[in-house]
This record gives sequence, C-alpha cells and structure tokens, in this order.
Amino acid sequence: MTTAPLSPAAQPARPVPQPRSAYHAFRSISTRWMDNDVYGHVNNVVYYSWFDTAVNAHLIEQGVLDIHAGDTIGLVIETQCNYFAPLAFPQTVEAGIRVARLGGSSVRYEVGLFAQGEPLCAAAGHFIHVYVDRATRRPVPVPEALRAVLQALVVVA
Repeated sequence: MTTAPLSPAAQPARPVPQPRSAYHAFRSISTRWMDNDVYGHVNNVVYYSWFDTAVNAHLIEQGVLDIHAGDTIGLVIETQCNYFAPLAFPQTVEAGIRVARLGGSSVRYEVGLFAQGEPLCAAAGHFIHVYVDRATRRPVPVPEALRAVLQALVVVA
C-alpha cells in the first residue's frame, strides 16, 4: 500500500517562537557549567528538567504542592519540546508558564524558555501531568486549591 504525501495545506504548522506575553508566570533559572554539551550549548535533555523545575517550583511557592507528604502527585504522561535558538552557560534562563488545558485529573502545562531579556522564546514545550493518589497511583480529581492556582495560568485560545 502506498500513500500520497500530504499537500502543503494539510501539513501541520511549524511551531514558531512565542513572545513573553503568551505566558502568565515566570521563573529565573541559572544555567550551570555542566548544562553545556560538547557543541557549546545547553544539551536538549536539560530543557525538560527546566520545565519540571519551573512548574513544580511555582506550585510549591503557591502552597498547592507538597512533594514530601502530599496525598496527590502529578505524573508526567507526555512531553515535547521545540528548539528555536541556542542557550548556553553562563546565561540566565527565564521560564514562562501557562496552562493550555485543565481537565478533571490532568493538566497540560506549556513552558517557554527565554534567554534573559529576550522577547521571543528560545524553546517551547509542554508536558502533561495526570494527578494521582500517592499511594495507589490511580487518577484523582485535581484538588480544588491546585485547580484555583492553575486556573490563573490558563490561556484562552
């Protein structure tokens, strides 16, 4: 069986860098010497740790995530990143956070990573948390206090 290539109109749109105004909360993250790879820029795997750091630090600071004793925890079920410009040590990265979808037990976080002071993101990605009971690992509704904090980050399409 052969398939015809997609027409240009049917191809998915190529992602483009987003401006700072597309995000609702920001967190500064210092790059480290070890973040650079042999090509002289931050290695791609580091970007994913910055996504986790930005979102979870925001939730902890808002008092809605207890990583040590909370009954509800978020497990990542999907993640993705697009890269637009290199970042490198010793830059400071500013992570913009927004919520693209707030479901019953899941949240799609979107994060833009900006070189300090730059108007467009150097990388943009997302990850989806499913909130589960810490003991059973079964999905649970997003707790109301957490939902209220997340609602403030929701973008309207």
